[in-house]
Amino acid sequence: MAEAPDPLGPVDQQALDEVVAFTSELIRIDTTNRGGGDCRERPAAEYVAERLADAGIEPTLLERTPGRTNVVARIPGTDPTADALLVHGHLDVVPAEPADWSVHPFSGEVRDGVVWGRGAVDMKNMDAMVLSVVRGWAREGFRPARDIVIAYTADEEDSAADGSGFLTEEHTGLFEGCTEGVSESGAFTFHAGDGLSLYPIAAGERGTGWLKLTAEGRAGHGSKVNRENAVSALAAAVARIGDHEWPIRLTPTVRAAITEIAALHGITADLDEPGFDVAQLLGKLGPAASLVENTIRNSSNPTMLEAGYKVNVIPGHATAFVDGRMVPGGDEEFHATLDRLTGPLVSWEFYHRETALTAPVDSPTYAKLRAAVERFDPGAHTVPYCMSGGTDAKQFSRLGITGYGFTPLKLPVGFDYQRMFHGVDERVPVDALHFGVRVLDHYLRTA
Repeated sequence: MAEAPDPLGPVDQQALDEVVAFTSELIRIDTTNRGGGDCRERPAAEYVAERLADAGIEPTLLERTPGRTNVVARIPGTDPTADALLVHGHLDVVPAEPADWSVHPFSGEVRDGVVWGRGAVDMKNMDAMVLSVVRGWAREGFRPARDIVIAYTADEEDSAADGSGFLTEEHTGLFEGCTEGVSESGAFTFHAGDGLSLYPIAAGERGTGWLKLTAEGRAGHGSKVNRENAVSALAAAVARIGDHEWPIRLTPTVRAAITEIAALHGITADLDEPGFDVAQLLGKLGPAASLVENTIRNSSNPTMLEAGYKVNVIPGHATAFVDGRMVPGGDEEFHATLDRLTGPLVSWEFYHRETALTAPVDSPTYAKLRAAVERFDPGAHTVPYCMSGGTDAKQFSRLGITGYGFTPLKLPVGFDYQRMFHGVDERVPVDALHFGVRVLDHYLRTA
């Protein structure tokens, strides 16, 4: 009888130690991206490049703007006819205010089995996992069947112009042969109640439509009647946008997610039944509803207002900004609705636009992603889901690369992973990093 496989896989202790050290040390390298070019990823890029080089993996450092550094490396596979796989993670992080945190956000402190700091989940943990996995391969002398292209990018937390946008426009040859990619925001434990553990694996992203609204009026004295008040026109448009209830539009990924999650709750969901009430169904799914409720429709959230310079002066110009997101196939509806909501007195334009993504959930790749997670947590259930936001997968999709969200973490009950993104006291358990290394190692070996 064949010997049963080692449930822990071939990962050695050094890889487990390194993933914790790398996560902590990367957090200590402050790569805060404040937007508008205010960031410097180069120290973190040099850190990962040095550790790749130590393992015999040749890194290429690339910049569009000085200090905004990307790292790309390729591990040759044993099968030259196989498609290549892209594994990517970003090096920048969003700002953090130390006074709001229990520990300094750039301390990388390891306390009571937890690594603390900005980037612990978004996404220096994955950056560290990839490093520890491929260094373990080098010690072992292992080569995967297909080429593995590793990319550490700049500027994901803003426009990606200095990161994946630059790479896909100026250095396409580095990604030759890549047909699929894996990156952040998927394969984490989601505790759905009553002992039900889910691992949502991302197979789609809503499109990004950041909007600038502009109202032009007639400047004048604040004490006089003014029927051409730009602030009033803009405020009315913003209120209409904020109050708008977008209709439900189910994409294939979200349909699959709802169907599978409902089945795990003992509910048969016939989404094609005329008049089927999706909102009512979500109300029966408990905590798991949060995995889909933000991706069943387009959205438009006002976020910024700019107008005026003195209280007794009516300005002739006012602007606002809206974070818009579109489900795959929802662009036409989004455009028409914004034209209607803004009205004749307010114009709008995209100041940052990225396409929505969808990836097949019935593909061999998705089956392998599921199998890798369930091998190391047999009692759990993997389910597809669509991300409400976006990642560098949008830019890499321009090269024909199908992206999946896959940063495996086994998390304890009560650990609100989704709130850690851009939140206060961001942290990741050491055990979760160890789980992630084992799952990622197994997937990449079998991919």
